Amino acid sequence: MMARHDQTATAGVERALSVRWALAGLSVTTLLASLATSIATIALPTLEQAFGASFQQVQWIVVAYLLASTTLIVSVGRIGDMVGRRWLLLAGIVLFTAASLLCGAAPTLWLLIAARAAQGLGAAVMMALAMAFVGQMVPKAQTGSAMGLLGTMSAIGTALGPSLGGVLIAGFGWRAIFLINLPLGVLALFLARRHLPADRAAPVADRAGFDHVGTLLLALTLGAYALAMTIGRGGFGALNAALLLAAAVGVGLFVRAEARAASPLIRLGMFRNPTLSAGLAAGVLVSAVMMATLVVGPFYLAHFLALDTARVGFVLSAGPLTAALAGVPAGRLVDRFGARRSVVLGLVGIGTGCGLLSVIPAALGVAGYVGPIVIITTGYALFQAANNTAIMTGIAADQRGAVSGMLNLSRNLGLITGASVMGAVFALASRTTDMTAARPEAIADGMRITFALATVLIGIALIVAIRSRVASLGGARSDS
Repeated sequence: MMARHDQTATAGVERALSVRWALAGLSVTTLLASLATSIATIALPTLEQAFGASFQQVQWIVVAYLLASTTLIVSVGRIGDMVGRRWLLLAGIVLFTAASLLCGAAPTLWLLIAARAAQGLGAAVMMALAMAFVGQMVPKAQTGSAMGLLGTMSAIGTALGPSLGGVLIAGFGWRAIFLINLPLGVLALFLARRHLPADRAAPVADRAGFDHVGTLLLALTLGAYALAMTIGRGGFGALNAALLLAAAVGVGLFVRAEARAASPLIRLGMFRNPTLSAGLAAGVLVSAVMMATLVVGPFYLAHFLALDTARVGFVLSAGPLTAALAGVPAGRLVDRFGARRSVVLGLVGIGTGCGLLSVIPAALGVAGYVGPIVIITTGYALFQAANNTAIMTGIAADQRGAVSGMLNLSRNLGLITGASVMGAVFALASRTTDMTAARPEAIADGMRITFALATVLIGIALIVAIRSRVASLGGARSDS
């Protein structure tokens, strides 16, 4: 009897240890996918010179990655639900790592762009399935902590990209920003292959057909939207308007196709769940605001506060450092106080930081910038952990991949929209199209106006979250 008890205890310890190592592997995949989103942006001027290309040509290095990861992220999540997540995630890591090698070795611009598209496809798989595995492996009482860890890695990767990229380019050349992924990719593959749970074969009756029409329509719709938000170097012309119109038409066609599909890519009935709908909407708004900090911050620090490149990079590291320190504690707060309450607290923190940046006195200098950024990043860590936990804990097992993909889709759409819209607001408020030639006072005004708008957007997200919480509580009372 004692021996059996010891064996059970030992097996429990081994399972817990295996889950921790699996989470470490998922954390590395999340870091890689988010880092690749932002690290290439700082290399664009260098790549213009290296390939003798125009800005409109080299920006496809960023656009190709965003298009591939954004358009396919929901589809690959659904494929994982149907055919197995483990082998698909391993394939995604291999594809991402191999594509990173091709990026670093690319002899021409167009081969680099093609490799970036392949890298984006691998990233879509990695992002879509990481949170689905958390919902599958981690006990419900610890889900917040695990989501906080993944949120930490995502925030670190997005915020660290420009500063890390600058260091790598200065020390080793532009190819290093892609080759840095190789050892991390191998590590992620080793941990995932060794510690992720094996796929459970679904009963034949549960294996519905794949929604090819819905997948194609969603990819085309998201592709049109992503292009509308990224082409034109900050301008908005007839082509952008036509692409937005095509995206709007695509949304209508997609909804119609999903309503008729026997096995829809996205079950429209899920959106009657107020937690899911509100969480996705808030995710778009929050990601757009977080992208504004990456777009506006470097210009404010360099042209208004007159910091040199090294000090700009040092100050920008405050965001990643805060994310690294706040993510896991934020997850524990979610486990302790509940996901919905923590969503509201996180949004209040983000809104407070944005509000402070909109009224920042110039005399406060670097401290006046860093303080609000720390508040924003801490609030973002709490929001991410809470929002992901609130959504993923209530989802059926056969929909975790698709919903995880939708969560990451909302983040990507927010980042794309934030880079375009918030960047345009900043340029308009600064009264210039050439930031390097703008007056310092105009840069400061542009930042204040941009973050005043950001405060409004977070206010809208807060209203959505509170209404969702009220609706959920009302539904719970009526059920009882």
